[in-house]
Amino acid sequence: MTLFRGSSPQIWGFVASTLWRRLRGRLRVGPVYRWRFTGRTPERVLIAPPDLRLADPQIAMEIYHGRFPFAGRLVDTHGQSPFTINVNDSAWNSALHGFRWLRHMRAAETDLAAANARALVRDWINVHGRKINGVAWMPAITARRIIAWLQHSAVVLQGADYPFYRLFLKSLAIQIRYLRAVAQEMSPGEEKLRARIALAFAALSLPTPPSTLRAASRQLAIELDAQILPDGGHVSRNPEAVLELLADLLPLRQTYFNQAEHPPEALIGAVERMLPALRFFRHRDGTLARFNGMGATSHDRIASILHHDDTAGAPLLHAPHSGYERLVMGNTTVIADTGVAPPPELSHCAQAGCLSFEMSSGRSHFIVNCGVDTYGADDFRPLARSTAAHSALTLNDTSSARFILGKELARIVGAPLIDGPRHVHCQRLDSEGIQGFVARHDGYAARFGLYHERELALSANGDVLEGIDRVNRKDGEVAKANGRDRVTARFHLHPDVQLFENGRGHFVLQGAEESWEFSCEELAPQAEESLFFAGLGGPRRSHQIVLTYAASDHPEIHWRLKRL
Repeated sequence: MTLFRGSSPQIWGFVASTLWRRLRGRLRVGPVYRWRFTGRTPERVLIAPPDLRLADPQIAMEIYHGRFPFAGRLVDTHGQSPFTINVNDSAWNSALHGFRWLRHMRAAETDLAAANARALVRDWINVHGRKINGVAWMPAITARRIIAWLQHSAVVLQGADYPFYRLFLKSLAIQIRYLRAVAQEMSPGEEKLRARIALAFAALSLPTPPSTLRAASRQLAIELDAQILPDGGHVSRNPEAVLELLADLLPLRQTYFNQAEHPPEALIGAVERMLPALRFFRHRDGTLARFNGMGATSHDRIASILHHDDTAGAPLLHAPHSGYERLVMGNTTVIADTGVAPPPELSHCAQAGCLSFEMSSGRSHFIVNCGVDTYGADDFRPLARSTAAHSALTLNDTSSARFILGKELARIVGAPLIDGPRHVHCQRLDSEGIQGFVARHDGYAARFGLYHERELALSANGDVLEGIDRVNRKDGEVAKANGRDRVTARFHLHPDVQLFENGRGHFVLQGAEESWEFSCEELAPQAEESLFFAGLGGPRRSHQIVLTYAASDHPEIHWRLKRL
């Protein structure tokens, strides 16, 4: 699979805008020393907002014994403070300094857990609270820490003496002032919205002038309007962003009510749109479809969020603003990516999976995308983002979008997706007894002059999924036989599915409770190995069904998945 290094004007324009935004951020805060953000210390915490994230008292016990299980990695500090040791794992460090693990101390409901929480907060203040630098003060991590300290202030302050109480509030106030100064220059996306959420939490939870709450609510509303789409999706097109933001927005909405303050209309509207959107991306087993950065998900975690969804009824079938389609008949669910690539500044997790789809039946997954190993090695990320890691179609072993892979550029701007499909036309084809759509994208037009069109139709009882893939030129003419029309259509199988050939040139996909047959009219499918990155325990071996052909020979192929 060829992954292109970027060198287009679009890339350099993005690099320039990123550097300019960072420069404005530095100018806004000046020398980032602690004294610049000192000021009046709040007298008390008025309210501890709720936390909807799942908590485990056993993790509190592990932390007490110096074992910190964060971001898929267990670090034993051997009695040292975790804030003084050097751990070469950015995800682990982000989780440590984000303090969301305080919820486990709260769940333990013991004086020992409260004392340990207080000791760890004191350690952080002593080690990192006196000078603003390093990973501990990255704005995104600071926002998560502010939310966590407020939500779990009761357990941190349980049994605290007056000096620690004042130390805690003084550090919290400094962090809030710092975040308020840098939030405006944060990169667009989920973390900037979370910063606005953190500042709204702070204005509600601490004694502040009414003008501070009004300003925080106004900035929050601006960011919600910019990032939450009319169909409830997030501008990054990542289903996980919807889940993570709801875990903060729902408690924030409740905190407004608890403080007898009216939430901004943008907050109310965003939550009411996002809850159905979360259900839109959910398969019947409770997991979210693996698109644009989505990895493994916990059923219980999603259920805890959807417990607050009072918008009864079936999920939407059409999410035109987010760029997804959903087909549901009987026990069968199909979710497909039919959207354009997000802008580079929002695409650090985006994948080249245009027109890919996932299919599940009941609680079993059959056709999947490979997903992302959230806490795994970075080496796998480019592969997981490629078109070949999706149940989609590739041309000439290239992805339908490009990524910045050069180390020099990546150090400055990360790894955004660029030059992906810019026009995707999608039309629903629902009729009596059938749900379907046809969509066409131009991700290969600039390089090969060819367009991919996919048509899916799910029968009334959900027993048959019919697919048609077309690859042709813009005017519908057949591709030229010039050696640049080699097509590979991939159908990745979930690791729990076994694959057999039935002797008629068809494949049988055997799940835990039922089986499906895959067939193609024009071609003999082949079986190859695959990797499923989004397993709860990390990557797992799996299989994929592959159709390889020349578009000049087969401008249109027909394939079918039929329940046996």
